[in-house]
Amino acid sequence: MAKINQSLGEFIIENQSEFKYSSGELSRLINSIRLAAKVVNHKVNKAGLVDILGAAGDMNIQGEDQQKLDVFANEVFINTLTNREIVCGIASEEEDDFITIKGRNEKNDNKYVVLIDPLDGSSNIDVNVSVGTIFSIFRRITPSGTPVTIEDFLQPGINQVAAGYIVYGTSTMIVYTTGYGVNGFTLNPAIGTYYLSHPNMKFPETGSIYSVNEGNYVHFPQGVKDYIKYCQKEEEDRPYTSRYIGSLVSDFHRNMIKGGIYIYPNTSKNPDGKLRLLYECNPMAMIAEQAGGMASNGFESILNIKPTSLHQRVPFFCGSTKMVEKAEEFMRNAK
Repeated sequence: MAKINQSLGEFIIENQSEFKYSSGELSRLINSIRLAAKVVNHKVNKAGLVDILGAAGDMNIQGEDQQKLDVFANEVFINTLTNREIVCGIASEEEDDFITIKGRNEKNDNKYVVLIDPLDGSSNIDVNVSVGTIFSIFRRITPSGTPVTIEDFLQPGINQVAAGYIVYGTSTMIVYTTGYGVNGFTLNPAIGTYYLSHPNMKFPETGSIYSVNEGNYVHFPQGVKDYIKYCQKEEEDRPYTSRYIGSLVSDFHRNMIKGGIYIYPNTSKNPDGKLRLLYECNPMAMIAEQAGGMASNGFESILNIKPTSLHQRVPFFCGSTKMVEKAEEFMRNAK
């Protein structure tokens, strides 16, 4: 039974039995993510005081400018997970290819691979807007003791054993699921401990917020344009309120608490969508469904999509179930 103000460490120990197949490995993995998040949180919170703001001068595999904090967060999470020898492979949004983790004897008997977006929304750092980290954990499918392969990472989201995000905002929170509901833990910065603050988080069945970058309206598919018009119509409980931060973690977190839908569709400029299936959409979809919400590409569940590449992009509709279903209805009618 979850107890308010229970520490994250205590919660993990108490709920160890939920971790299928695990002999403590998944618990240690989540603990490692917790540790890395503290380090990144410290750097994010003093970003204005040190030379960590702005672009790093490089581009990532997506062709996007890397921010200095992107590079820092990527190194922190990779180093923490590698040095503790609790995963057999890591894939990061900031890396071209996946990373194989070798054990002490060149063998690695660990069971899990991690896929991570080290710093989602990092372009907002310069203007002091909330950013986050998103992670996804799968059980490897190749034989234990052998090097991981691309197949260990290209699994449909339904196979995830855990997923979560960290939001670095007015308070720092870890929100995660292992398939038994969603719980949120808030960092007490005075003592460096995360405490259970949001047990059994749930999406309201419907809401009054829609989150989409309306500046791209002209490039949206007709179904999305029609849904936005529906949201703005003065009828029944509408118009809905438009709220868009531009940081997926922040927009998702608000909508889960208040009720709403987040949309990042394909456009004429990005026909496959912009968000990454493996690092952003899969983990957020698992959290949404565990919280009673829904996640879709506009036509089918995100969690059923079989990935074909590490940096695959997909359209993303996520949030309160009735709102996502209504958006899908407009997409189908416009097809």
